[in-house]
Amino acid sequence: MAITIRPAKERGHADHGWLDTWHTFSFSDYYDPRFMGFRALRVINEDFVAPGHGFPTHPHRDMEIITYVLQGALQHRDSLGTGSIIRPGEVQRMSAGTGVRHSEANPSAEEAVHLLQIWIEPAKRGIAPGYEQKAFGETEKRGRLRLVASPDGADGSVTIHQDARVYATLLGPGQQAVHTLAPGRHAWLHVARGSLTLNGEHLGTSDGAAITGESVLTLVGDQDSEALLFDLP
Repeated sequence: MAITIRPAKERGHADHGWLDTWHTFSFSDYYDPRFMGFRALRVINEDFVAPGHGFPTHPHRDMEIITYVLQGALQHRDSLGTGSIIRPGEVQRMSAGTGVRHSEANPSAEEAVHLLQIWIEPAKRGIAPGYEQKAFGETEKRGRLRLVASPDGADGSVTIHQDARVYATLLGPGQQAVHTLAPGRHAWLHVARGSLTLNGEHLGTSDGAAITGESVLTLVGDQDSEALLFDLP
């Protein structure tokens, strides 16, 4: 049984002026052979995008891309004809499949946008591209693990093409959420803000943890915190 903490300060980092970005796993110019992903989870990027700036149109293929906004708003446009604004509490899923082009921008002239972009490798390559966006209210996540992405769209979650499940939680001081891992399953925890304990191990803001061989995961809020839990094959 093992919980291996990935400290926030040890992640890859690049400051492009308009974009301050942190990479949990190898991405772009950041390469560390020890951190190429975890199971089907390939990317967790924490991005701060300055007002009026963004990512110009660029291509993706054969990846499940989940965007989770923590503060501000992110404007999305893609070659599927989709245009939307993603705000805190909303989860966007884009299946790149055979190929999709998209752009992402901060539409605000005043406020930076703080987001997580997550890539999960699909179980099958070459699927038709697709897009989905759903909102999950604070009360749905408060003191519990709310399923926000799954292979079958269970409980109103967005549908991803991989046997992985993503949960979001909001925990106040002393609040607890428990998750049971089926035999042979693994997990990754990312603390988006605040701090908490995972089976007694302390994690602060932007820390991550690889979890293998544990059957029950107990999260307890230390201070107001928000976290994502990935249940992975």
